Amino acid sequence: MTAYPPEPWNLAGQAYLSIWRVPVSDLPTLPDGVEPVVAAGRAQVFTAWIDYQEPGQLRYHELLATVAVRGERLSSSITDIWVDSEVSLAGGRALWGIPKDLAALDFTHGRTFTASAATHEDWIATAAFTTRPSLPIRTPAAFDVVQMLDGRLKRSPVRAKARPCPATADWRLNEHGPLGFLAGQRPVLSARLRDFTIVFGG
Repeated sequence: MTAYPPEPWNLAGQAYLSIWRVPVSDLPTLPDGVEPVVAAGRAQVFTAWIDYQEPGQLRYHELLATVAVRGERLSSSITDIWVDSEVSLAGGRALWGIPKDLAALDFTHGRTFTASAATHEDWIATAAFTTRPSLPIRTPAAFDVVQMLDGRLKRSPVRAKARPCPATADWRLNEHGPLGFLAGQRPVLSARLRDFTIVFGG
C-alpha cells in the first residue's frame, strides 16, 4: 500500500502563473540530457502558485518553478517546488521524480490574490495577483513534464483545461533563496487559470 494515489492524478483548483525570461547562465540545474528552449540567450521560466481544491483527488497548496525544455511537444522540467502536503510530496517524488519539498504556504483569494511561501530556514517568496476581465472560455492544454527518476529521464504527460484570465503580478523574492535567480526581474506575462482541471501522469 502507498500513501498516495496511483497515477494519473485527477486534480482541480485555481492557479496563478507568471512567465519570466531568464539568462541561460542564471538557470537552476536541469537533469542530464535536458536542454532549455533558448531565444536571444534567454530561457523561459514559469512560476505558479496553485490551490488544489475539490473535486480533485487531493487538496493542498503549491509553489513551483519550471523551465521550458526541448521535446517532441511542449515540455518543461520542474527545478524548484514546494507543497504543504506530505502525500503530494511522496507521490510526486516516487511517481515522476518531481523534487518536491515541504513549506508553509499561505493563500488569500479575493479581488487580489496574495500568497507567501516559507520553509523552516527562511522565506521563499510572496506575490499579489490582480485579475483582469476575460471571456468565460475554457482552454485545453497538453504538455510533458521531464524529470530524472531512478537514474533515467521520465516524460510524464499532462492534460489540462482552464479559464485563463490576464493578470498583473507583484512578486517579492528572497535573493538568497532558491528562487533568487529571479530576483530583480519582472515577469513578462502573468495570468490566473480559473477553475482548472488537470490529469497528471499516464
